[in-house]
Amino acid sequence: MAKYIIAHDFGTTGNKATLYAETGKLLNSKFSGYKTYYPEVNWAEQNPNDWWDAVCESTQKLINGSNINKEEVAVISFSGQMMGCLPLDKKGKPLRKSIIWADQRSIKQAEKLKEELGEEKVYQITGHKISPTYSVEKIIWIKENEPDIYKNTYKFVHAKDYIVNQLTGKFVTDYSDASGMNLLDITKKKWAPEIMEVAGLSYDKLPEIHKSFDIVGEVTKKVADEIGLKEGTPVVIGCGDGPAASVGAGVVREGNAYNYIGSSSWIALATKKPILDPERKTFNWIHVHPDMFMPCGTMQAAGASYNWLKENICLSEQNAANKIDVSPYELMNLSAGGSEPTAKQLIFLPYLLGERSPHWNPNAKGAFVGLTIRHNRKDIIRSVLEGVTYNLKIISETFDNKINFSKIRVIGGGAKGLLWRKIMADIYNKEVLMPKILEEATSLGAAVVGGVGVGIFKNIEVAEKLNPVIDVQKPDLGNVSKYEKFYPLYKETYNALVEIYDKLAQFN
Repeated sequence: MAKYIIAHDFGTTGNKATLYAETGKLLNSKFSGYKTYYPEVNWAEQNPNDWWDAVCESTQKLINGSNINKEEVAVISFSGQMMGCLPLDKKGKPLRKSIIWADQRSIKQAEKLKEELGEEKVYQITGHKISPTYSVEKIIWIKENEPDIYKNTYKFVHAKDYIVNQLTGKFVTDYSDASGMNLLDITKKKWAPEIMEVAGLSYDKLPEIHKSFDIVGEVTKKVADEIGLKEGTPVVIGCGDGPAASVGAGVVREGNAYNYIGSSSWIALATKKPILDPERKTFNWIHVHPDMFMPCGTMQAAGASYNWLKENICLSEQNAANKIDVSPYELMNLSAGGSEPTAKQLIFLPYLLGERSPHWNPNAKGAFVGLTIRHNRKDIIRSVLEGVTYNLKIISETFDNKINFSKIRVIGGGAKGLLWRKIMADIYNKEVLMPKILEEATSLGAAVVGGVGVGIFKNIEVAEKLNPVIDVQKPDLGNVSKYEKFYPLYKETYNALVEIYDKLAQFN
């Protein structure tokens, strides 16, 4: 009897393939990297053939390195980078490189949508702001700048959808990925006619939408040997990487929330309705669960700020860590623990890469404000952890105004740090829960979705058992009081510098 699940998670730097037992236990994982191409300023593309090569390579390594037979694989499932744009012809052949989420070329196309529809209307329909990061703006760019490619396009798809097409021949996507296109009416779960009309797009160029755990086809004879799977192996469409992380984190019931701390960071919830912020600071995906949504706010440089600190200021911690074979972040955390809450009133603004949520300001810059002769390295390190967390609190407050949640799970590499979890608990004034699986949560989510699709798991709530909470940090009321008094000053500091940011941008 087939009893193993293979899940592929398409990130920006590469594909992580994971093998799970029917019990939900992770047995093996393999990573295959691929390049991102930057042909022009603010352009970002990837070759879909590289994605396919990565899938084939990692799948074969998983099976060969795990002493299992390909006949024992019950399903292959996916999560992947969202907001992409890959045109395929009728045979599933790519007509150009894929324009990925990080690409910003379609600024003019985004402005056109704003002028003709208005950002508020699009936000109410799609749950997202108008932005060149989304798929529809990229599709319009192709239509206007590469008309022959647009004309010959049979379907526009995302990263995981392309691999599914290669495996099954089907042109499909799922609701979570579709909700990141700036093109889907997220409450009706249909393509929005108002946006389609203004964009001048044809419905027949969009893929068929499925639930994330739908079996959309089987591995064909044509590719079975190349990928190393048995012909007829069920293929579940899967979901976008953000919604997959939600499942892997165990955020599968209404009111549950999680905070991913990686290079970027986001806070997301599971809700019955979208949360539409009057200031449009946050946005909404469709959750893997077909009856729920995933309100979300993403900041640009969370772990990236801490990494910048490590690379440029904490060289002594790096050197010491190399000598004793520990992570330099552990030594940085140890140093920061010697500082006090609010880091002697030192403010760090974590806008090293501009900002998405909560400010949506590409001109924003990083800053240390309040630095004095009495501050030391310990204070600087702590201020970075606090500055990132303050910024995330602004996102959290947007959701607090709509739904009451007193606990939040944390996943990602940054969740390993005990001090950071304590700072989060005190600044958020919430219980911070650390589950057992932190960095494999996204692939676990994809595996759960695949398992539900073929009946190995009853429902996605099984994720709560597969990734149990192993640590709880409760707010320290004394620290909560200190942070609550200081937090308004953090927000005022950003607002005071907005004009300066705009002036600095003129020098670019």
